[in-house]
Amino acid sequence: MKTITGGVTAAKGFFANGIHAGIRKNRAKRDLSLIFSDRPAGAAAVYTTNLVKGAPLIVTKAHLADGRARAVICNSGNANTCNADGLEIAEGMCRLCAEALDILPEEVAVASTGVIGQPLSLEPIAAGMGALASGLSREGSAAAAEGIMTTDTVKKEVAVEFVLGGKTCRLGGIAKGSGMIHPNMATMLVFLTTDAAISPAMLQKALSGDVASTFNMVSVDGDTSTNDMVILLANGAAENPEITGEGEDFSAFMAALNSVTVALCRMIAGDGEGATKLLECRVSGAADEGAARAVAKSVICSSLLKAAMFGADANWGRVLCAIGYSGVPVDVGAVDVAFSSAKGEISVCERGAGIDFSEERAKEILLEKEIEIRVTLHEGEGRATAWGCDLTYDYVKINGDYRT
Repeated sequence: MKTITGGVTAAKGFFANGIHAGIRKNRAKRDLSLIFSDRPAGAAAVYTTNLVKGAPLIVTKAHLADGRARAVICNSGNANTCNADGLEIAEGMCRLCAEALDILPEEVAVASTGVIGQPLSLEPIAAGMGALASGLSREGSAAAAEGIMTTDTVKKEVAVEFVLGGKTCRLGGIAKGSGMIHPNMATMLVFLTTDAAISPAMLQKALSGDVASTFNMVSVDGDTSTNDMVILLANGAAENPEITGEGEDFSAFMAALNSVTVALCRMIAGDGEGATKLLECRVSGAADEGAARAVAKSVICSSLLKAAMFGADANWGRVLCAIGYSGVPVDVGAVDVAFSSAKGEISVCERGAGIDFSEERAKEILLEKEIEIRVTLHEGEGRATAWGCDLTYDYVKINGDYRT
């Protein structure tokens, strides 16, 4: 398996585009994206657990009930959530897209992201659909990635190449996510494509199995979005023997999927609103994997720890504090904590107690852009990783006037 370019269009048979349709006032920003498979494709998805759900999620869930889809249409600048005509607008987006692509509306998944509770007009979408569809290309991943951004500062795309049954396959994707990220299934919006042949049932099994250790382990600010969605399309263009059950090929597919989703998780966490640092918490020695996940997520969600990382302060007590309220019955007297980065590693706590360490050396390590928090529990073989970011002044500035 190797990393390649191409993002969501790296896989054979997939095309993408992104344009400025006029949903957002800033004409310099794309606000409407489209992904299209030139042949029928299997589809799998996971959705937010927030009880308040955007209309696009409801429509997409209905359209993907048969495990099939050929296109994904997504706008930014407006979440189409908590609107009286939300379902009508979401269905309208699918209809306009289907007409432009000469497919059925039920073959279209729809997503929206942006401000909640503001009406979304179909007029700019209808006006821009012709240009959006005609501009679909094998080089359109970057444009599509830009079209789904809101407060993101960088576009997020990645792809890998791997082998199944002697055939070269590709899997890639794009994502958006910067704030309101504390999912319980996925994170913000992620669109994945592959040319591997895999049944819809196994595609859903792969995606559902992957998110527990990837997108569910990301947190920027503790808020679970109303519009979180991950969609995975597989069109079989690689012509490998179709994966219909578990085995060597399914394991290889899962490994490829995981490499892409982990990369996107890191991009999302590192681009958290106002963030200056990517935080990665690695927990080992837990009683089991579930305990490790709970501890890692608790640490990465601590506002006090996030603030300390912003200030490059090796305040390891905040790590232990977060472990203590994680809900996991940990023997605090057995916990080790260390911080590491490109500048090296430093142990700051052993067996639940502080040890002598150089504050100057610790600060040098914590001033880097990527920080790893290593927690060892000495209770078993369970391990997990969670991703987050530091908490800065700019996070408050961004969200203090996000709507206005």
